[in-house]
Amino acid sequence: MDERYDVLVVGGGAAGLSGALTLARARKRVLVVHDGAPRNAPAAHLHAYLGLDGLSPAELLARGRAEVEGYGAEVVEDRVVDVRRDGDGFRAALAGGRVVRSRRVLVATGLVDELPDVPGLAERWGRDVLHCPFCHGYEVRDRAVAVLGSGPVAVHQAQLWRGWTADVTLFLGAGAGAEPASGADGLTDADWERLAALGVQVVDWPVAGLEVEDDALTGVRLTSGTVLHRDAVVVATRLRARLDGLEGLGLPTEPVTMGDRVIGTRVGAAPDGATGVPGVRVAGNVTDLRAQVQVAAAAGLTAGAALVAELAAEDADAAVARYRAGQGGHGGDEPGGDGSGGDAHGHGHRGDPFEVRHDREFWEDRYRSAPQVWSGRPNPQLVDEVAGLAPGRALDVACGEGGDALWLAGRGWSVTAVDLAQTALDRVEAAAAAAGPDVAARVRTERVDIAERDAGDGVYDLVTSHFLHLPPEVRAVAFARMARAVAPGGTLLVVAHHASDLATTIGRPDLPELFFEPADVVAALEPGGWDVPVAEARPRTATDPDGREITIRDTVVRAVRRG
Repeated sequence: MDERYDVLVVGGGAAGLSGALTLARARKRVLVVHDGAPRNAPAAHLHAYLGLDGLSPAELLARGRAEVEGYGAEVVEDRVVDVRRDGDGFRAALAGGRVVRSRRVLVATGLVDELPDVPGLAERWGRDVLHCPFCHGYEVRDRAVAVLGSGPVAVHQAQLWRGWTADVTLFLGAGAGAEPASGADGLTDADWERLAALGVQVVDWPVAGLEVEDDALTGVRLTSGTVLHRDAVVVATRLRARLDGLEGLGLPTEPVTMGDRVIGTRVGAAPDGATGVPGVRVAGNVTDLRAQVQVAAAAGLTAGAALVAELAAEDADAAVARYRAGQGGHGGDEPGGDGSGGDAHGHGHRGDPFEVRHDREFWEDRYRSAPQVWSGRPNPQLVDEVAGLAPGRALDVACGEGGDALWLAGRGWSVTAVDLAQTALDRVEAAAAAAGPDVAARVRTERVDIAERDAGDGVYDLVTSHFLHLPPEVRAVAFARMARAVAPGGTLLVVAHHASDLATTIGRPDLPELFFEPADVVAALEPGGWDVPVAEARPRTATDPDGREITIRDTVVRAVRRG
């Protein structure tokens, strides 16, 4: 049986445990999955962690796990082998056979250090083969230190380590070879001058391996056979975000550079850990390659707190929906309960006897009745169907308060958001401004009732509408107008509640005529002018007014206009 959690934390290092502790103290149901192989396992001690300097990494993690479990979270040694979106949440398979579901995912898997290809280097890693002066510099102060590398990264390291010891040698030949390395090797005249001024010796010959006696590093051996005494070796590893088993999330990575050299890859994220994948946050070295343990722990707390706030808002939206359903209130989707970010123009909740409404006055009053009507998150079907498309010009029909429009703009689309209610459009503009100048510059609004006039003719690469439930006499006209706005090669995406939802407890209006099948959308398209890769009733999980998880279905049609 699938187990359900509020948050799945992938990674049990400082960042993951700190995030889990924050979430558990907020009384969220949390599962932490760690593989028992933290990046700093070879190190005997951690340093520069205020109040815990000198503690072993293993002891820090043991204390952290005990604290997290003390607040009711579950910590397991296992490995996530697959995780992907499932409805409005996520489904993860573990190597041990468990399958779990969660509302959110916090990725704190850290990074992988890819070492230079020098014999003996990996065996001494974290002991006397080092990389971070802030972690290990004091322990090798005033001793003979070798820096292996080339280019600006090696110069940067030599300059840093020179602050802990006067005996620093830069070995330009970091890999085995038969000939001396090129004297240039990426160094500028200014680099050479800086090294000379600092008294850093430079060895321009390939390194064959390390010399070790009595389990202690004693020197660096060159391919010429010469051995130069050194007490510690410093290397610049290539740093790669650790995402094995998480490919199904589709987290985008980006290169991290120093000068003109790529030193690693990271998952791009906002300061609070938000990523380009809704519902997924990251913390620690997976997004901040240079973060030490204390910084990673702080990032975990920040991401955990953001998740608490996000879940609280979602729960409040669901509570409001249940309250309105109980009060027989008008209009709209379940804000947050099923992830809807746009409108559902033209219907009320079950038990509401009012007639089908599709007029500006009704929707102006609807939006003025509350500071926020919809969740602000993008609709899950939009995320699934559009995430792989190249950004272009988009039209969001019946945009509501702009959850979908802002998500598209944040991914590079130039969005025209249209709605018949000016109050809704004012909120779209305010939300776009709050999202920053890049998003605001890509969103414009226009008051358009798609049932009465066109919003464009063949000019949009994407036309999308979610939960626009219109009276039958105008529905086909609206579909045809949306289709006309799609440019050749562009995409039309229509998503709505399926009629089968009337048999559930989710709270749909007892007005069957408002619901339609995928075939109704397809029938409004010009014959021979479209390819229709998706036309289905797609299931997903939602929460009904009594807090029960049920399966509902969306009508989903994605059509591509032929050139």
